[in-house]
Amino acid sequence: MQPIRLLSYNIQAGIHTRQYREYLTKSWQHLFPHRERQLNLGRIAAMLRDYDLVGLQEIDGGSLRSSFIDQIEYLAEEAGFPFWYRQVNRNLGRFAQHGNGVLSRLRLARIRELKLPGLPGRGAVIGELDLSDGSVLGICILHLALGWRARGRQLRHIAQVVNRYPYLVVMGDFNCGCRSRSLRQLLRDSALRGLDCNLKTFPSWQPRRSLDHILVSHSLRIVDTAVLDYPLSDHLPLSMTIALPEGVRVI
Repeated sequence: MQPIRLLSYNIQAGIHTRQYREYLTKSWQHLFPHRERQLNLGRIAAMLRDYDLVGLQEIDGGSLRSSFIDQIEYLAEEAGFPFWYRQVNRNLGRFAQHGNGVLSRLRLARIRELKLPGLPGRGAVIGELDLSDGSVLGICILHLALGWRARGRQLRHIAQVVNRYPYLVVMGDFNCGCRSRSLRQLLRDSALRGLDCNLKTFPSWQPRRSLDHILVSHSLRIVDTAVLDYPLSDHLPLSMTIALPEGVRVI
């Protein structure tokens, strides 16, 4: 069995939030550059080195607020990931490039983008890893809407797209807890598992809510799951180690 170390992390474009009032006092950092952001990205890169495949949300693709640094490319170089992909979902030109990102030590055979239903600005990335038995492991990284109606539509759309994968991981910032009806419907529609109400990721300084999830198909074995005490964003990172069936490996 080949263990694969996964991590999902909403990095809030590199902004280090330590308490609720900083959503107001640091709101300008969503528009303008700041020295602390780059220092924070360096700390995040050091943590990412322990993982094989990372899904990031709320990255900046290179704009004024990030000092025109593509945060996915920067983290890939700093943490030593040979494969990376950036998805920009909300393009505000030179002022902000909101999106998702993938970092991988495993060769991504294919990658595709999904624009999710609802107001523009939400998306998902699906990376595909070819396996030795001729099948595919799909890795879906997403960031869902705040509103429950839009989130429900997005989860139904995801279920329709990913059902074809014999091996599947869906991870990211779902913006809903494990008691969400639409999230539980996704588990039923896609035969996914891994939902755990004890894995609280938000807010990072006093985690009370499970907004970030890593869900996997029953064909994959969950070795361990943990929330990391690494409060460099308003979310905490969520990790999971999975194993493929005996005799199956990534090629």
